[in-house]
Amino acid sequence: MTLDPGAGARGAPARPVRAHHSIGSFEPELGGALPEVTLAYETWGELSEAADNAVLLAHALTGDSHAAGGPSEGYRRGGWWHPMVGPGLPVDTQKYFVVCSNVLGGCSGSTGPASVEPGTGRPYGMRFPVITIRDMVRAQRRLLDDLGVRRLALVIGGSIGGQQTLEWAVEYPDFVEKAVPIAATGALGPQGLGMSEIGRRAIMADPDWQEGDYYGTGKRPDAGLAIARMAGMMTYQSAPGQWERFGRRPAGRPALHREFGGRFEIESYLHYQGRELTQRFDANSYLYLSRAMDLYDVAAGYESDQEAYSRIEAEVLFVGITSDWLFPPGEVRASAERAQRAGAEAGYAEIDTLSGHDAFLKDWTELTDTIKPFITGA
Repeated sequence: MTLDPGAGARGAPARPVRAHHSIGSFEPELGGALPEVTLAYETWGELSEAADNAVLLAHALTGDSHAAGGPSEGYRRGGWWHPMVGPGLPVDTQKYFVVCSNVLGGCSGSTGPASVEPGTGRPYGMRFPVITIRDMVRAQRRLLDDLGVRRLALVIGGSIGGQQTLEWAVEYPDFVEKAVPIAATGALGPQGLGMSEIGRRAIMADPDWQEGDYYGTGKRPDAGLAIARMAGMMTYQSAPGQWERFGRRPAGRPALHREFGGRFEIESYLHYQGRELTQRFDANSYLYLSRAMDLYDVAAGYESDQEAYSRIEAEVLFVGITSDWLFPPGEVRASAERAQRAGAEAGYAEIDTLSGHDAFLKDWTELTDTIKPFITGA
């Protein structure tokens, strides 16, 4: 369905408004052109008369616009941030007009490599232009403008969503009141870059990838995507957390693959995570979004990161996770300190947990205790 601009603001729906909206043509910053771009999004709550109570939620790598809502047929686990969004929750839908869009390059209703390329009648595949975090943010800005939003009270997200959050504060300083980048920095380090590349090469080495033109062939690079997911999952958890959760216990789940000398529980967990992703995500989108995450550098287009951070007018809370090794807490803290030195009103908070990078998607009590005082000002 298509929602006309501002329609999400005219009522207070009991359930989220789900829609697709065209933002027109778009030129990615690294080149190429997209004649027509659509963003899938959901909203909760009502836009105020001043249109300044909007909150933008930025999803993680394989997330989508369904941030809130209980389990349903299409979302057996519910929204990816359901415990954080709703009446009386940290992102209070009685106070805020909450928006979450599936990013440009995604595969859950927004224009991406699986979308049909105008004039050709076939999906873009690898003809889709390389996109950046800044492209995602600029596309989201067009959506918010069309929804009638005049100012963001808050933008918040983790991981690649945290990168988007930081870019919002830099790219549109007079549009953002508060920003909370979680488990993210101004640039991903070499260990993270290397793990991303392992995942991409797993996909591209799959014979069924077919140079990205697998759409309509009856074959998909599911084996490669599953391995990419398995590699990714290992970066989202900590070693102590895995000892606590899995140890060296034998597998208790049914086998998904032929066994070779038995199986450990961690292996079965990774197998199931890989298979689950192949059932809901497009392999080419994984390539594009992981590359956007890798390419992000807050200093891009500026003389230095100090110049970029000096643009920030919002209050910013950088949130690190003690056991995160994809975006180590020391690097998150350093980003906050660089922003402070550049004159930004930036703070740092830390979640103490064994859950690793994924803590922002599971440790609800700790996350609430960390971010709610900043959001409410209490």
